Amino acid sequence: MAIVKMKRLGLLAMREDREAILHALQGLGCVEISEPTLGPQGDEDAAPAEQLLASLSSPDTRALADAQARHHDAQRAMEVLRHDGAKGRGFLSPKPGARRDELYAPQAMAQQDKAVADVLEADRQVTALLAQQEKLAAQRASLAPWLGLDVPLCTASTPDMLVQFGTLTAGRPLEEATRAVQNASELACLTQASASRELRYCLLVCHSSVQDAVLEALRGFGWARMDLSGWNGTARESDRALCAQQAQVRADLEQARARLAGMHGQMDALCRASDRALLDIHLQESRALLRDTRQVFLLQGWVPAGRWEEVQAALAKYPCAWEVADPPESEYPQVPVQLKNNWFTRPLNMVTEMYSLPAYGTVDPNPLMAPFFILFYGVMMADMGYGLLMMLASVFVLKKARPKAGMHNFFMLLGLCGISTFLMGAVTGGFFGDFLTQLTTLVNPGAPLVLPALFTPLNDTMMILIGAMCLGLVQIVTGMAISVVRKLKAGQFRDAFWEEITWWVVFAGIGLAALGVTNLALYAGAALVVAGPVFTGKGVGRVTGVFASLYNHITGYFGDILSYSRLMALMLAGSVIAQVFNTLGAIPGNVIVFLVISAAGNMLNFALNLLGCYVHDLRLQCLEYFGKFYEDGGRPFRPLDLSAKYYDISK
Repeated sequence: MAIVKMKRLGLLAMREDREAILHALQGLGCVEISEPTLGPQGDEDAAPAEQLLASLSSPDTRALADAQARHHDAQRAMEVLRHDGAKGRGFLSPKPGARRDELYAPQAMAQQDKAVADVLEADRQVTALLAQQEKLAAQRASLAPWLGLDVPLCTASTPDMLVQFGTLTAGRPLEEATRAVQNASELACLTQASASRELRYCLLVCHSSVQDAVLEALRGFGWARMDLSGWNGTARESDRALCAQQAQVRADLEQARARLAGMHGQMDALCRASDRALLDIHLQESRALLRDTRQVFLLQGWVPAGRWEEVQAALAKYPCAWEVADPPESEYPQVPVQLKNNWFTRPLNMVTEMYSLPAYGTVDPNPLMAPFFILFYGVMMADMGYGLLMMLASVFVLKKARPKAGMHNFFMLLGLCGISTFLMGAVTGGFFGDFLTQLTTLVNPGAPLVLPALFTPLNDTMMILIGAMCLGLVQIVTGMAISVVRKLKAGQFRDAFWEEITWWVVFAGIGLAALGVTNLALYAGAALVVAGPVFTGKGVGRVTGVFASLYNHITGYFGDILSYSRLMALMLAGSVIAQVFNTLGAIPGNVIVFLVISAAGNMLNFALNLLGCYVHDLRLQCLEYFGKFYEDGGRPFRPLDLSAKYYDISK
């Protein structure tokens, strides 16, 4: 239960074996490939190493771009089928397994690529037909105003006659426009084809000798010419042709959609194509970090010390040279971090990762945090009914979906917190608040069922508050103890004595004084608090340091302890809200109404407490506890492996 010890790996191998070695390392899933770096600054070999590194070339990245394009196409094809109604795996369906050699079999690869190409081609056909359908509809809409005009739209002007199709504003009567045209010349005719709320669609025919006068007369009516020269025949004839084209496009669209619907069964092949492309992306991204010559390549990375023998056995099949070494302390910030925990503490990885991974070479907080986190969650929730729901949800999802990594840790943590919640609920006598008491009172008023309890949030609030702060003191002292151990290992005894041990004496003195045993320990602790800055400070700082130490530590430690009162506050709030809804449901005196109102209220209370207790529990760990010993800033270990989205890939 600690941070996994890492070793830096340096490898020189033949370039012809590069792909095979990368595939072998990907199958092992325990080597993180990194950018090649030089030796420590100031090393006498640094200059030659720098020249050598500069002379090496980076591998071609075209394969990476190809893998990314294939992954994008596969994802796009899956989106097309989902949008068309294809059903994927259910939310709780576990990932099926697949072997890498099955995924990369030539026949399987061809089938996967063909499935992606077929779906995308069918989607392109559907998209093109939809665009054509919209175009035809727009063309018919543009012809609609001219359907009542039995004149070919392609009619053009001649040297002796002007023919124009155009529009007038509908704000003035057509008779005025017609009269204006007749007044301009008797050799002109204005015919209306149709009218809308804003425009009148008209045909103007006049002799060319009077066209200037006629057009000038129509200018005051908002005449705007329309070019319809692209149409053949009358508007009605063109509309019939467009209608026939629309019918053909609709038929083609139905066929294309039917073909697409027939491809719903290809979803599995698309998932395999997506995962294969994703594995190739991981491989090519790691390959891009290598450095090559014409004959050999250089690989640098990190490998867990406990798995080096597996890597060594895999590399022994190839003519290559390697070197593994423990990283120096100066290199710790660059070393990736992998946590190693058992079944009980592993679920807390999600909490640690949400905050920040510990720095390499420091303490893994999960084993030290797990008992407190799980206990505090149970104290805040404290209800057998809620705890039972959490345990059932955890078992159901873990058995049904068999999630991995983060989701597995989440539901494992939910189950452990559910056990704690159930036990604390048994101690406080809570089962969805006072659900059973209210229900049995409605059924049999003379003999209500009251669950036994050691204490209850409503009747023993002060005791719960004191107990919560005592739990907080235990966690804070635990954090201080971890800090002391670390400082002693680092030879910092003086810092450990004045920063932590002195205040342990103060805490012990307060406890003994409160119990009426003796005040001597408290006096001794106070003297040490004052003496600390005197011995460690210099000059005037010895005096001012006393006040600064008192202020910082008193407000710090005792403020942290008071912060644990939230354990009592959330326990009380959850219990009161549950009882309020149960009481509201019992007021009508009807069992069915009671069950409906109580169920709705308790579900709301349960949902709020799930999130609220998690947030407050996380705050207690990250601020009050981690601040005593935790060093964050670790970089997660990301090895080249076979992790994929839709399948559990194995070698």
